Amino acid sequence: MSYLERNRHSWNEGAMSTSVWAQPVDKATIDAARDGNWEIFLTPKTPVPKAWLPDIKGKRILCLASGGGQQAPILAAAGAVVVSFDLSDEQLRKDQMVATRERLSIQCVQGDMANLQCFPDKCFDLIVHPASNVFVKAVEFVWSECFRVVRPGGALLSGFMNPAVFLFDHDEVESTGQLVVRYSLPYSDEDSLPENRLKAKIEAGQPLEFSHSLTSQIGGQTDAGFVITGLYEDHWYDDTWPFSTYSPVSIATKATRP
Repeated sequence: MSYLERNRHSWNEGAMSTSVWAQPVDKATIDAARDGNWEIFLTPKTPVPKAWLPDIKGKRILCLASGGGQQAPILAAAGAVVVSFDLSDEQLRKDQMVATRERLSIQCVQGDMANLQCFPDKCFDLIVHPASNVFVKAVEFVWSECFRVVRPGGALLSGFMNPAVFLFDHDEVESTGQLVVRYSLPYSDEDSLPENRLKAKIEAGQPLEFSHSLTSQIGGQTDAGFVITGLYEDHWYDDTWPFSTYSPVSIATKATRP
C-alpha cells in the first residue's frame, strides 16, 4: 500500500475522532461569516491576518488539503466560490455536511495535494492551504501545482510545520514530557523510524509524516514562481506540547503570483 493510501485511510479514521482538525463549525460561526465576521486558520493558534484576505466575495478559492468542515464552509458563507480538495473522503464529507446543513455551495474533490491535474491552468483567485504538507513526500510538487492553477495576481496562503519539530522523539515527549533530540533532518517516518516503531505506527492507523526544510517550504514557493509577500510564526493551540514553550511550531506565508 502506498503512503498516500495509508494516509487517506488514517485521515478517514481521524475524521471520525475528536481531532480538532475534524470538528465542523457550528451554525453560529456560519451565520457570523455571512454577516462578514469570520476568520480562518493556516496554523494551530493564530488566525490569518485580515490584510491577507481582501474582499473574497465572488472569488474562486481552492481549499487545499484542508477538509474537515472548517475553512471551506466559512469561506463559502463569506461569499466565495469554494472548491475543497482533500485526500480524505471523510474530511470532505465534513465539508459537504456543513454545506448541506447551511445551504452552502461547495465543490468537493478527492485527491493528492501534489497533483492538481483535474484543474485547468489559472483557474483560482486564491489558494488556502493550512499546515498539511507534512503528509506529503515531495512538497515542491505542491508549490508548482499551486502556481499553475492560481491566476496572475492571485495568492497562495499556506501553513507548514517548523522543521525543528522533527528533531525530537515525539514518543519520548508523550511518555516523559522531555524534549530529546533523536533524528537528523529532513525527517521521514519511512526512513527515520526504527522498523518496529514504523510498523507500530502503521498498525495504529496513524498517518505517515515527512519534514521539509525551509529551503523546500519557502524557497520551493519562490522557485515555483511565487513572490513571498507575508510571513508569520505560530505556537501550538494549547500548552500541552513542550516544544511550543521554547519555539514556534509552525510558519505561515502569503505568496503572490506575479
